[in-house]
Amino acid sequence: MTQPLRNKVALVAGATRGAGRGIAVELGAAGATVYVTGRTTRARRSEYDRPETIEDTADLVTGAGGRGVAVPTDHLDPAQVKALVDRIAAEQGRLDVLVNDIWGGETLFEWDAPVWEHNLDKGLRLLRLAVETHAITSHHALPLLLRHPGGLVVEVTDGTADYNRDHYRVSFFYDLAKSSVLRMAFALGHELGPRGATAVALTPGWLRSEIMLDHLGVREDNWRDALEKAPHFAISETPRYAGRAVVALAADPGVARFNGASVSSGSLAQEYGFTDLDGSRPDAWRYLVEVQDAGRPADVTGYR
Repeated sequence: MTQPLRNKVALVAGATRGAGRGIAVELGAAGATVYVTGRTTRARRSEYDRPETIEDTADLVTGAGGRGVAVPTDHLDPAQVKALVDRIAAEQGRLDVLVNDIWGGETLFEWDAPVWEHNLDKGLRLLRLAVETHAITSHHALPLLLRHPGGLVVEVTDGTADYNRDHYRVSFFYDLAKSSVLRMAFALGHELGPRGATAVALTPGWLRSEIMLDHLGVREDNWRDALEKAPHFAISETPRYAGRAVVALAADPGVARFNGASVSSGSLAQEYGFTDLDGSRPDAWRYLVEVQDAGRPADVTGYR
């Protein structure tokens, strides 16, 4: 089994569950040493109060063929982030891939609530978790990433730049958070490109995360049972699909052509030829525009 990222070092900030976990595991399968961070550990849970832990993610990374290192980190605390990066520098002397996947806002946004009705404390907390954390992490981690040419920064968001430009996303606070992350990748592209590194914004499609599966009352092995209540869930993808997208980018010597760009797991699957775990290639954002948003009945023919 080829491991194109052997001897590479990655930090997946926000790797407890969802896309972050899927990305970390695929980086491990590609041979990387992966530092995984989050606030939920086997000793202490975050306010999500969910069972997934960063230690579990690290074990999955190691089991996939890499080396997983769990480091409990609150990315709102600059001192904790600095200590994390100092540890990576001391232990590895390099950082090749930074994935900013910190989110933490699932319980904080209110669907279709205008800003004057949305809970203000929750909205501001969402922005801190989704935006400020990324800025703090980049501030401390990028000097280490720039020690060696060819570094990659992946800002994980929800929605492509084109889609989010034309669509209102959930609420004022959610829309602002996800659009801000898109602009982060654009801005970082300008700052990193001349220094030999690349930044991209990556969006998964409709993600079969642990939280989404629980919400729909299904598991990964029977997820199609949810299609009766959510027919368009047929276009959904596993978190590992986004992980394969990150690996493809990190292993591509010509990745600089994407610098500052907004990409999706589906678009990169077409570019690089990888598939999801079931061998399909879901192209969720094209499907959303052409089928779901167009009011057509659910039919993934030609979209996965």
